[in-house]
Amino acid sequence: MATDESEPGGATVEPDLEQSTDWSGPPLPLGDRIWLRGRGTMFVRRVEGPPGARTVLLVHGWLASGGLNWFQCFEPLGEHFNVIAPDLRGHGRGIRSRRRFTLADCAEDLAALIEREKCGPVIAVGYSMGGPVVQLLWRHHPELVVGLGLCSTGAEFVPGNRERYAFAAMMSVAAGTTRVGQVAALLPGMVTRTIFGMRPPKRPGTFARWARSEMVRHDPRAILEAGHAIGTYSSKHWIHEVDVPTSVLITTRDRAIDPTAQSRLALAIPDAHINRIDDGHVACVNPHFGRKVTDCCLDIERRVQIAERPGYSGSGL
Repeated sequence: MATDESEPGGATVEPDLEQSTDWSGPPLPLGDRIWLRGRGTMFVRRVEGPPGARTVLLVHGWLASGGLNWFQCFEPLGEHFNVIAPDLRGHGRGIRSRRRFTLADCAEDLAALIEREKCGPVIAVGYSMGGPVVQLLWRHHPELVVGLGLCSTGAEFVPGNRERYAFAAMMSVAAGTTRVGQVAALLPGMVTRTIFGMRPPKRPGTFARWARSEMVRHDPRAILEAGHAIGTYSSKHWIHEVDVPTSVLITTRDRAIDPTAQSRLALAIPDAHINRIDDGHVACVNPHFGRKVTDCCLDIERRVQIAERPGYSGSGL
């Protein structure tokens, strides 16, 4: 198992099944394995956009991967932007480490990726758990982020200190005691039924097999530690300081992240634009999701270009 101190293996193209013509899964861009010094090897899917286009960084949610969370977005976003979609540490093919999983480490991984690729400043788009990660990326590395897209996410995930501490304690205990095989068997069903409060949308059997194949790549310990990190996260005391163009995409039938909490996040960020999608927490698997995210990114880019005009007064975005 690779750790933060593993030797560099270079950037290599992943010769996987994603481009095959049979329905083994959705068509996905191939990925690179990128060595980040002092951090580990990150797996990144990428789409090359028009010449001179800005880069959109897509950050997936808990229990997902870059491919699983964003497969509906690669094609429409690629018409306008360069796109990079990494697997976060412990998820999918992401960095493996003996360090405890933290959202801050995920943000630092992304900063190292942007700097290595020389693709900043980026529009950073986070879904669910990816929302806190891009919030932290902006807070710790504002020079690397020109705009934020926040999808189906919040400034905190578990309301109230008592509930937050109880959830965090439960996930911490689980991370220390649950066997790997039990986690691999239980997490997908637990997430869609218990955490999300719904069954996953029906998809062709081969698609379901592909999704499961993505999820079984997760590091079970890191996944449960990520649950602990989500349970203790809160940006409510500083999220109002965000000073880049931001679009918030609210999933109005979400049972994992309350739409009211999503709205509070949007209202706390100065001049944030609010968009809504009539769907639940797994909205990302549906075809209309890709266009919604693309429209949010185009809106952010339009506001960035306005702000860069000579004589811009700094209001009205």
